[in-house]
Amino acid sequence: MLTPFETEALGLSLRVAFWSVTLSLPLGLLAAWALARWQFYGKTLLNGLIHLPLVVPPVVVGYGLLVLFGRQGPLGAWLHETLGITLAFTWRGAALAAAVMAFPLMVRAMRLSLEAVDRRLEAAARTLGAGPLNVFLTVTLPLMAPGILAGAILAFARSLGEFGATITFVSNIPGETRTLPIALYTLVQTPDGEAGAQRLALISVGVALFALAASEIIARRLARNA
Repeated sequence: MLTPFETEALGLSLRVAFWSVTLSLPLGLLAAWALARWQFYGKTLLNGLIHLPLVVPPVVVGYGLLVLFGRQGPLGAWLHETLGITLAFTWRGAALAAAVMAFPLMVRAMRLSLEAVDRRLEAAARTLGAGPLNVFLTVTLPLMAPGILAGAILAFARSLGEFGATITFVSNIPGETRTLPIALYTLVQTPDGEAGAQRLALISVGVALFALAASEIIARRLARNA
């Protein structure tokens, strides 16, 4: 049985990961399409910016989010004054930090899947009278569905394990921003917290393995139906 401390951390992590993937999925698909299909000035720069969170320290990403989306930041002040939304030191900010850190993995998986789509099939659909939207919905999207699923699962797993950017941007607030990794860090820093830290580590591994196994099963079914 999970303790209240573990239940709180696990529930918050799942909520953060879910919204991280849900909100970034459309933008990730658009970015993958732009990198795979469009030719434009600054494409290399865009590709570098998208993959930047993979190569810079997560603390740097968290600090950048704090500068931009803090209550005194240019975007954070506008969101607070216009929409009444506060991101810094809230679970919404944790979802944003997780989404930024997981975004490169999502885009890369989608881009590789899109580049593998045989464009002759799309051309054949157009010759039969299908419009661009119909071609995308009936040909391109089903063929790249395994890549979309892989990107979403990778982003979900990465969001569950996000620590550096999250703790820098939203701190360690019980019940609000203390996700599984931050709760594990808290126990490591607590005397006699080793047993609890081991349990949280096992819980984290179990949730990640379950997500990966589920994605593998769904991917096989999609491949059979393709």
